[in-house]
Amino acid sequence: MAAISKNLVKKVRELYYDKQFSVNDVANKLGVSIDAVFYCMRKNGIKRRKKHESNAIRYERQKPSFKLKKINSEKLKILKVVGVMLYWAEGYKVGKRCMVDFANSDKDMILLFLKFLRRVCGIDEKKLHWRKHEEFERSHYSKKTMDIEYQYPFGWKEMFGIAY
Repeated sequence: MAAISKNLVKKVRELYYDKQFSVNDVANKLGVSIDAVFYCMRKNGIKRRKKHESNAIRYERQKPSFKLKKINSEKLKILKVVGVMLYWAEGYKVGKRCMVDFANSDKDMILLFLKFLRRVCGIDEKKLHWRKHEEFERSHYSKKTMDIEYQYPFGWKEMFGIAY
């Protein structure tokens, strides 16, 4: 196993922390094995990222799963404003994450928001699907519950739901 020399420890820190390279990417850049990078990190007190930190870096590097369409009509301009306002009022926002989580029990609001996602945001219809909740999954107040799930790069996840 090729060892990493003392003069490259600073480079490992820079690549791993500042440039947010993965251990594999650091190894490739320096022309050494992954084991050599791990050994260097342990020996020199370079703490490894937690799993959620690595996932966040990987996710943020991916290209968006949709692209905003050109707004070329008054109706689409209004729909864009309505969609953004709905998300501002009802959406869940965390830091820089690029996920949509929308909570509203009014099915017409959900359908309007879906229309916004399709026509303004250009969400791929193949990446959306409806999932009906089984009786044991529903809240006590709900006669029927449906989730609209989206296929994010990391898998299918509920985007929003309708309970009535």
